[in-house]
Amino acid sequence: MTRHPAPTQRRFLIAAVSALTVTYAARAASIFPFIPDHYTFSQAQIQDAVARKFPIQRTASQIFDVVLSNPVVGMSPDRNCVTVHVDARLATPFMPNPVSGAFTLSTQLGYDAPSRSVILLSPSVDDSQFSGDAAQYNQQIAAGALLAAQLLDHYPIHTFKPEELQFAGVSYEPGTITILTKFIHVRIVEK
Repeated sequence: MTRHPAPTQRRFLIAAVSALTVTYAARAASIFPFIPDHYTFSQAQIQDAVARKFPIQRTASQIFDVVLSNPVVGMSPDRNCVTVHVDARLATPFMPNPVSGAFTLSTQLGYDAPSRSVILLSPSVDDSQFSGDAAQYNQQIAAGALLAAQLLDHYPIHTFKPEELQFAGVSYEPGTITILTKFIHVRIVEK
C-alpha cells in the first residue's frame, strides 16, 4: 500500500521544491557568461574616469598657457548629457597677471568602435566664471574655453574588454546611451 503525504506536508514539499528551483535557476544564470542587454556606470565611476585626465596644462600658439584642474562631473538627464565643471588658470603675455576662474562644459556621450570606448563627444562650454580683472580678457578666456572643450573631446570614460562584447561567436556593441540622474545606461545590441 502506497502512503501519500498529508495535504499540509504536500504544500510544504511543493513550496520547498519551488524555492530550490528558483534558487538553482538564479545561481545557474550567474554561472553562465551570457552577454547582458545593458551596462550601467555610476556618476562616481565617470568622475574617476574624467579625474584621471587632470590636471591638464597646455600652451596654445606658443603664447597662451591654460591649466585645467579639479573636474566635477554632473548628470543632466533632461538634455541627455554629462556636465564637467573645471577650474581654469589662464596666462599670456598680453595679460599682466594670470587669471583664475572656472568653465562648465556639457557633452554628449558616444561610442568609438575602434577603441571599444564610451567617449565624451563634442563638448561645448555652457558657462565661464571669471571675476575681477578677468572681465577685460574675454577674448583670452573664450580661447581658453575652446581649448578646454577640445582637450576633452573624444576622451574615453569607459573601455570595454573584448569579452564583454562577444558571446558564442556573436559580436555586440553599445547602442543607445541614456543619461539618468545618478548613472549612465548603455544598451548593448548585436552588431
